[in-house]
Amino acid sequence: MTQDAHLEAFCAFYNKLDKSCTKNLYKIYTQDVAFEDPLHRIEGLDALEDYFSSLYENVTRCRFRFHQRQRLGEQAFVTWTMHVAHPRLARGREIAVEGCSRLAFAGDGSGRVHEHRDYFDAGALLYEQLPLIGPTIRLIKRRAGR
Repeated sequence: MTQDAHLEAFCAFYNKLDKSCTKNLYKIYTQDVAFEDPLHRIEGLDALEDYFSSLYENVTRCRFRFHQRQRLGEQAFVTWTMHVAHPRLARGREIAVEGCSRLAFAGDGSGRVHEHRDYFDAGALLYEQLPLIGPTIRLIKRRAGR
């Protein structure tokens, strides 16, 4: 299977993304991008830049390990593991969260994304990592057989 240059550029960008390079989002996203994850829906490049700037403000480490990639026409899917460390989560230790991104590339040949939807377990990323409610959520998940 041949690699898709635009999809590979997207993955490479995310592996470099931190608070110092959110101004470069225009290189991979269109001006009218729609971004959604389990916690937020963002519309427009300026709003996405603001969101990422605040998101990465206190992150001490964040990297992605990309797994499967598939593109058909303008639609693409990428599975990944995000490794992230934040002082308020898991006492600042790095945590790993599995996820998938559905991307829609602009039809203008620019290789930029105009729709990005992330799917991941928000509980595993946030709620399970909080000191007071984390143990309770993990206990409930264990009892539910997860």
